[in-house]
Amino acid sequence: MNDTVGGLPVTITFCPLCNAAITFERVVDGQELTFGTSGMLRNSDLVMWDRQTQSWWQQFTGEALVGDFAGTDSVLTFVPSSIIAWDTFAESYPDGLLMERLVNENGAPLRPYDTPPYTGYDNVDNQPFLFSGMVDRRLVATSRVLTIEGDIPVDYPFSFLAENPVLNDSFGEIDLVAFFDTATLSAFFTIRAEEQIVGSATVFSRQVGDRTLTFELTESGITDTEIGSVWNLVGVAVSGELGSTPLEPVIHVAHFWFAWAVFLAETEARESVESLTP
Repeated sequence: MNDTVGGLPVTITFCPLCNAAITFERVVDGQELTFGTSGMLRNSDLVMWDRQTQSWWQQFTGEALVGDFAGTDSVLTFVPSSIIAWDTFAESYPDGLLMERLVNENGAPLRPYDTPPYTGYDNVDNQPFLFSGMVDRRLVATSRVLTIEGDIPVDYPFSFLAENPVLNDSFGEIDLVAFFDTATLSAFFTIRAEEQIVGSATVFSRQVGDRTLTFELTESGITDTEIGSVWNLVGVAVSGELGSTPLEPVIHVAHFWFAWAVFLAETEARESVESLTP
């Protein structure tokens, strides 16, 4: 989907086969592009195209594969975005905007988004659909992992985050915190066509002004230990001295493990408290 948010032209992309929901800026080398789906896949991941230059782009990495931008230094710029539960969004942003669904003359939706395809897909531990590469067997192929790119990319399995829903860590020069919401539904039904809860994660810098905060889960909610303010899942202080202060978001994506492992094989798995950076 192509849109403009806060004056910034963006494209919001989703590849169900890789569980890759990524937002990019649409201005490349001063040219505003609009994107569509090519119908092609590479490593089971969506290949996009832009209508202005006919270039093809890898959704997972934002790099141009063919066309005018291929072989250049141009890479789509990632924009911080998160998948969160609808209830969390509605509570956190009571004036937030919602994209309306297209309907026919009878008011019925044109596309059945409430009945997603690929039933049972995110419980697969064999060869993922339309993927011919090698599956890294350290995790179930379609395990969800919270991922952050860098000189050495890192991943946090959702199974680890579910046990540590407020996670303080450091990545490069960034002191970060991940908040895990156990109430978020999967985009896929189970093999029995039932809804299932898989959770979701948001990631923020722990730096507020000249202070580096440390967060923990208390009876009051997500609380920083230095000041005692309480924070919500979208990184905004809701009470205490820092009330209404927002944390700076850190670019992250929740992928299926097999796709992250094939595109960024040198990933550092952080799946235990001992693997975190103090």
